[in-house]
Amino acid sequence: MPLPRRIDAHHHLWDLTRREQPWMDGAWAEPIRRTFTPDDLAPHLDAHGIDATVVVQSSSSVAETRELLALAGGSDRIAGVVGWADLTDPGVGEVLAELAAGPGGDRLVGLRHQVQDEPDPRWLDREDARRGLAAVAGAGLVYDLLVTPRELPAAVDAVRELPQLRFVLDHAAKPPVASGERDPWAWQLAALAALPNVDCKLSGLVTEADWEGWKPEQVLPYAWHVLDAFGPGRVLFGSDWPVCLLAATYDEVVALADRAALRLGEDERAAVFGGNAARAYGLGT
Repeated sequence: MPLPRRIDAHHHLWDLTRREQPWMDGAWAEPIRRTFTPDDLAPHLDAHGIDATVVVQSSSSVAETRELLALAGGSDRIAGVVGWADLTDPGVGEVLAELAAGPGGDRLVGLRHQVQDEPDPRWLDREDARRGLAAVAGAGLVYDLLVTPRELPAAVDAVRELPQLRFVLDHAAKPPVASGERDPWAWQLAALAALPNVDCKLSGLVTEADWEGWKPEQVLPYAWHVLDAFGPGRVLFGSDWPVCLLAATYDEVVALADRAALRLGEDERAAVFGGNAARAYGLGT
């Protein structure tokens, strides 16, 4: 696949006729409780000149990962898949090898687990989780961190102690946008950004704001802190579609990211909106 120009580094796809999404556990999820396919996403990509994407797992299911890889293998748009496998399984390395050898396996670029849902905020410190992270590194894959400020201290430790593994922080660790608070999130994020083997997605901020009444001026300070902490060379744009639809349209998410990046130079904006994702996930190589 040729090197992509503009990349949406974080979106989801799911088919509710094949698999339930247990995290949609209330009336709040009604706007997105339906099947979302690549055909649903395509018009949004076309409207914003986005020619490649990274699709990210939404359930703790190897079967879903296989399905996403098969979709990617038949798509000229899905350049990478961040899938799921049980990190605590002693055989996780073999599972990753099997996924990579299957249909669309060349599009497997990373792994993710819903660490934010684990009761233990130090789950990433567990010996079996660390062993699994080492297996991800051994497979040449990236690990996406899905954490909140509660789990950020353990994430910092994991990133520091596994320098051989490339990490990508999803949704800037979900800062408390709705309340307007910044700490401890802001200084924890800065501590993570001080480590060289981690990038950060500029994604998911609108769903941390007031879904009905958010304004760009409430969200932008958090986006600017991400850009200041990581620098424009380690920030990746992601829409978080269709989850973003709970609070904003695809157009609004892109407009917000564009506004956050106004202070950047042309090359820096190109990096945030494509080049950094291509580097971090090895796309177009």
